[in-house]
Amino acid sequence: MLNDTFTKKLQNLMQLVGIPSFKSLSLAANVSERQILSLRRGKLKQMRVEVLLKLANSLQLSLSEFIATFSDGSSEYQVLSSTVNTQHPNTEKKLLQEIADLKREYERIVLTLEQQRELLQQEFQQSSLQILESLLLFWPTAAQKAKENPQLEAIKIVPLVQNSLEKLLQAWGVEAIASVGAEIPYNPQLHQLLEGTAQPGEIVKVSYIGYSQGEKLLYRAKVNRLTNVQA
Repeated sequence: MLNDTFTKKLQNLMQLVGIPSFKSLSLAANVSERQILSLRRGKLKQMRVEVLLKLANSLQLSLSEFIATFSDGSSEYQVLSSTVNTQHPNTEKKLLQEIADLKREYERIVLTLEQQRELLQQEFQQSSLQILESLLLFWPTAAQKAKENPQLEAIKIVPLVQNSLEKLLQAWGVEAIASVGAEIPYNPQLHQLLEGTAQPGEIVKVSYIGYSQGEKLLYRAKVNRLTNVQA
């Protein structure tokens, strides 16, 4: 037969920690609903210490506080406390350590999965960039030529392709190095001369743009010396 007093005490404790039902408590503490029923019937002495500890932990109570709350009186509390301390002196400590170990393992698994997800995303982006290499390198130049000559039929499809490409690159954090036709100081780390030689800082003209992703250089921009362009 259920003990209304113990049932009410249990419900109050569950409410304090946001556990809505006895079934939810069963899941949170990883104990059977039958064990919770025994607690509500006042059969604390018949329950295993491991079960009591799991319930106490879920209700955010120490084992001593839990026993004091659900014991019939001071004599039962003393008997139960004595039993726990003599027969199971390290039970609470061991279970808390197991909980801490499980928590660390869970955090490690979450971190590993996140790292794997990021690695797979990077690999996917890299393989996609390799497939799109020709489009990335030569499309901006072809688009610029089409803009310079509006008579070409290609001018009509430039916005369609260019807008989609720009959105994709932006989503992946890929940035263009300069723009086609830009005249910029030569930087051998970022620029590749199509012919001849140039000194760092010398003004060159971009023929094909390059790309970087974060701190990683994907493709150097292809440039020409102004004297070569003018010639």
